[in-house]
Amino acid sequence: MSEKDNKDQKHTTDEGMNYSEEEQKNQSAEEAAAEPGTQENAGSAEEQSPEAEPTAEDKLKALQQEHEELKDKYLRKVAEFDNYRRRMTREKMDMMKSAAQDTMSALLPVLDDFDRARKAAEQNDKGQLFEEGIGLVYKKLYTTLQQKGLEPMESEGQPFDPELHEALTETPAPSEDMKGKIVDVIEKGYSLNGKIIRHAKVVVGK
Repeated sequence: MSEKDNKDQKHTTDEGMNYSEEEQKNQSAEEAAAEPGTQENAGSAEEQSPEAEPTAEDKLKALQQEHEELKDKYLRKVAEFDNYRRRMTREKMDMMKSAAQDTMSALLPVLDDFDRARKAAEQNDKGQLFEEGIGLVYKKLYTTLQQKGLEPMESEGQPFDPELHEALTETPAPSEDMKGKIVDVIEKGYSLNGKIIRHAKVVVGK
C-alpha cells in the first residue's frame, strides 16, 4: 500500500469519527430540548390528576352538617305532631262540649216547667208543699246540671243587653230608673261553661 493510500484511509476514518461525534452531540441536544416539554407534560398530567381525597376533618364536618340537617327535620316533625295532637284534643273537647250543650238545651224546657210550677204553688199559698215534694226533685236536677257547668242568667232589673237578652215586647217602666231595663223575664236564659246556650226572653221598660 502506498503512502497516499494510507493517508486517504486515515482521512476517511477521521471523517467517520468526526461525523459520529457530531451525530452524538446533535442527539444530546435534541434530548435536552425535549426535556422541558416532557417536564411540562408531566406538570399538565399532575394538574389533570383527580382531586385529593377528603381529609378526616372534612369528613367530620360533612357528618356534622348532615347531623344538624337531620336534627332540624326531626324537630320540625315533632312540632308538627305536637300541634296536630293539640288540635285533635281541642276538637275532641269541643265535640264533648257540643254534645253536652245539646243535652242541656233539651233539658231547659223541663227546668222551665219546674219554675212555672213553683210560681203557681207560691201564688196559691202552696209553696211549702211544692218545696217538700216536687221541689226536692227540682233542686237535685238543678244542682246536677250546675255541676256540669249550667248557669242561669239573672236578668230581671238589669239593663237590656242584646248580647244576652231577647226582647219580646216593651212596656211602660214602673219607675224612671227602670227605663231601658228588664221589668219581667218570660223565659230564663242559661249559659254552659261561660257560653250562652239560650238567650233570656224578657220584657223591657220604656
